[in-house]
Amino acid sequence: MGILKIFRKEQPENLNTSGYEEFLKVYPEFSETAFLDDLRNKEYKRLDKKQHVYLDYTGGNLYSESLLREHLEYLKENLFGNPHSTNPSSLLATKKAEDARSYVLKYFNAEDDYMCIFTLNSSGALKIVGECYPFNSTSHFLLSYDNHNSVNGIREFAKNQGASFSYIPINYEDLRINEQALYSSLDSYSEKSNKLFAFPAQSNVSGVKHPLKYIDEARSKGWDVLLDAAAFVPSSRLDLKKVQPDFVCVSFYKIFGYPTGIGALLVRKEMFSKLKKPWFAGGTVKLASVLVDKHYLTHNHERFEDGTINYLGLPAVENGLRFIESVGIENINKRVSVLTDFTLKKMQELKHSNGRNLIQVFGPQDNYSRGGTIIFNYFDVNGKKYPFDYIQELSNSENISLRTGCFCNPGIDEVNTCLNTEELKNYFDSREIIDYNEMYDFLGKLRGAVRISMGIVSNYSDIEYFLSFSRKFLDKELN
Repeated sequence: MGILKIFRKEQPENLNTSGYEEFLKVYPEFSETAFLDDLRNKEYKRLDKKQHVYLDYTGGNLYSESLLREHLEYLKENLFGNPHSTNPSSLLATKKAEDARSYVLKYFNAEDDYMCIFTLNSSGALKIVGECYPFNSTSHFLLSYDNHNSVNGIREFAKNQGASFSYIPINYEDLRINEQALYSSLDSYSEKSNKLFAFPAQSNVSGVKHPLKYIDEARSKGWDVLLDAAAFVPSSRLDLKKVQPDFVCVSFYKIFGYPTGIGALLVRKEMFSKLKKPWFAGGTVKLASVLVDKHYLTHNHERFEDGTINYLGLPAVENGLRFIESVGIENINKRVSVLTDFTLKKMQELKHSNGRNLIQVFGPQDNYSRGGTIIFNYFDVNGKKYPFDYIQELSNSENISLRTGCFCNPGIDEVNTCLNTEELKNYFDSREIIDYNEMYDFLGKLRGAVRISMGIVSNYSDIEYFLSFSRKFLDKELN
């Protein structure tokens, strides 16, 4: 009998929750976040109505019902026009866009030192940096192995302008940046100008929180710093008075779920003039001509906001940030931290009857300096790894939203899979068309993993249901 036939759907509300009292004894601080359960019942009741276990908060946060109501009501009651005009509807749209911009800066305690450029998402923010940073033959771009592909992709802009680039390794044991290698790299390239160092405040895969002290340390050695904060800010406070990277990218749907399609690049004011825009578009120029080869860019954020911004969605950004403030980012952080610690410990307890581990967690085995994201793989009773797409199929059948694959972060997967440069180079050099299954056949190594992530209204029942799902693999043999 295949394992798929053994799975029988068990609804979350039917789980034995007798362990909850024991859980509270171990984590009494969890009771301080009890109001988030009330919030779930009020604002996110679709979760339990649909009997859905949502464990993909790093992929996208969930929106509250009140945020939708407030935004749609505001659109119903007002008339918005394209902000590139000066008629009444346009002026209102401009005002609400600037209100949102001001509130974003206030939220990150950045009013005095930063400018806010609205983008489509974090990737759009990163593209601005890659496209406009003054890379040249005397520049160097420094990255960590642990970076989202939207950061990795900046190396193409650097290469095209003649700049060099290099990567800082991460430790296999905990997936944290190798500090010895980092400090060695920061001390190198002293002859270079326009040096850019990019790293994530929190890994989108492992949940590791990389030390923000790297920002000041890098800047003190002449580096400009790009901080990817997209996975960090949904459950942690980023105070840009205390730490001051030169560039910060965020995506608002990852913080409060709605709307999608709006992100921001926060640029330290002193660095704004360093970004050299290579072209111009509607909304970015004060004046342009077709008879004369001249154009004059605006001197503020509009320079980088190509075309028409999402003026209908921007009012929801301020509302969303106010909603998070009303809940309290520290409360979200506390709940996520407790559930992550509990989940890690329970996962490590799951063993087949022959003593083999059911689950291998990659990265930190404890909750020190990490967010609510866990990456792992399942192994059968004989130690054979389950393919991630198989886990995806089974979890889908149980109405669990988790994520599988490589998570747009090849560096972590290459470390976890113990791949080396030579075998990857041999594969890429021998192929014109790249395919995941073909790569597996060539390398003989099953890549990818399973990722769960917790957020604002994750609860004990979500985790128990996930653990119940996981226990169904115990003592099973992969066919």
